Amino acid sequence: MRLRYILKLSFLHLVRSWRSTIVLSVMVISAVASLIFLASLAIGTNDAMIRNSIGLFSGHISGSDIPPRIDTEILAVQGVEHVLVRRQQRFLLWTDGIFEPVLLMAVNPLQEQQSTALWKKTVAGRYLQPGEDGIYLNQETAARLHLSVGGWVHLGTFPGDILKTLTVVGIYRTGISQLDQGLAFCPNEAFPSAEGLITTASFLQEGSSTDEIEQHYKRLIPSGKFRAWTEFMPDLKQLIDLNFVCMAIVMILVFALVSVGISCAFLIFTLKNLREHGIMKTMGIMPVDSTLFLICQIGMLTLCAATVGMVAGVFAVILFAKVGIDLTSLTSHNQYFVVSGVIYPRLTAVSLLPPPVLAIIFGLAAALWPSLYINRKSPADILRTV
Repeated sequence: MRLRYILKLSFLHLVRSWRSTIVLSVMVISAVASLIFLASLAIGTNDAMIRNSIGLFSGHISGSDIPPRIDTEILAVQGVEHVLVRRQQRFLLWTDGIFEPVLLMAVNPLQEQQSTALWKKTVAGRYLQPGEDGIYLNQETAARLHLSVGGWVHLGTFPGDILKTLTVVGIYRTGISQLDQGLAFCPNEAFPSAEGLITTASFLQEGSSTDEIEQHYKRLIPSGKFRAWTEFMPDLKQLIDLNFVCMAIVMILVFALVSVGISCAFLIFTLKNLREHGIMKTMGIMPVDSTLFLICQIGMLTLCAATVGMVAGVFAVILFAKVGIDLTSLTSHNQYFVVSGVIYPRLTAVSLLPPPVLAIIFGLAAALWPSLYINRKSPADILRTV
């Protein structure tokens, strides 16, 4: 039997049973559209976690042990949006006989506000301004020193060695222990020492390769230490990988269930039209042609339904990609959503292609059961049972 004839016969059979075809198509369409949207939402969630984590303070690439005589402008290579240079040194803060060690970090306040979101976590006062003798303290240190906004604090290397007296201009809290314990900030002009370790934070443009720029940095400054966010935030990297694995498992399970439904439905159709299959076998239709007939029917149905579902899923992603989905109430205590809880679904090849491809693969596999049922029976057995 020629393939063209089988395709035509399969199409006419689907059209004749149009009610059942629509029901099964809706099942496939909804599965494909839903999984495309969920996969895009998972990618958007990963983007949000990365954006919140690196955007708060660290940047995509963190540099340390930078030689003091190196011009850090060379780090502003293609693909890098901003490079923040910071100087840090450990000092002792004290007031009214209470002492507290801190890692004081000198920053450019204007550049920090432009590139990072740490200033948005201010709980009292304001962020730093260029040229002022001010200090921006974490809430925990401020509480131990009994300091509030407007208070002053001495700074030195040991008790009694007053290098500088700074005014508390702001107090912050991020909810991340690395930033909320033993860390303080001041403008570059207020840093009490000409020494200190130089660190950098590089923020990349969208689509730039973190690994390539990291390797380029290591060639530019061999004595410096550069680490991408995947190195100093391995927990986030594992969480993102886990999201992809879970999404793949969900896709396989969903289409496995859909294929069972399709297979059961076509088995019912086969039993309903058992006389026709018996007559076809009596006319000399080979088992391979009977199998191909069922495969063509299910293939046509899943291909068309998957295409419609893909269009519907893309439309849903485009709709929500503009406005985002606000999950702030569900992420208020999550360190990976410390800046914003809004998620923007993002459509990629990873989120777009697997659902329709899996729908077609599992749909074709669904033809196995009804095909085996027909091919195992002889024409005489079929006609006797009708």
